[in-house]
Amino acid sequence: MIESTIRWLLDLLAAPEVGLTSVFLISFVSATLVPLGSEPVVFATIKANGALFWPAIAVATCGNTLGGAVDYWLGYRAKVAFAKERESRWFAWLARYGAKTMLLSWVPGIGDPLCTLGGWLKLPFWPCIAYMAVGKLARYLTMTTLLLYVPDGVWKSIARVLG
Repeated sequence: MIESTIRWLLDLLAAPEVGLTSVFLISFVSATLVPLGSEPVVFATIKANGALFWPAIAVATCGNTLGGAVDYWLGYRAKVAFAKERESRWFAWLARYGAKTMLLSWVPGIGDPLCTLGGWLKLPFWPCIAYMAVGKLARYLTMTTLLLYVPDGVWKSIARVLG
């Protein structure tokens, strides 16, 4: 049951007619605590239509930043729900550097929990969102630009191996 639902969702998101909607949804979901990468869909969209470079980057950045805001909110609500705080090095480090730590929200593995901890510590919301957006924009620009420099032959070879 769950496998068929996931397959249906992936087929829907992969549909070419939804384009930037897919980029937004996948970027949003991948910024939550769900392990999903958004760079492949951003790259594929841009590779399929080069004119979508800036729109895809903008949509991915917005979706990923909003997903980070959800993580922040979850952390904030968790703090309220679990009023007992446990200090650790992470908390001390985040408290020391504050909202600027959200520049690291793009880092795989630690970025999403970092946003959640920012909410837990009640770091200022709007500065956190601004720093998240800057970090995520830099990631999408860097990753997509680097991937665009990979020759088409490499992608075709990978497709043959996987296909």
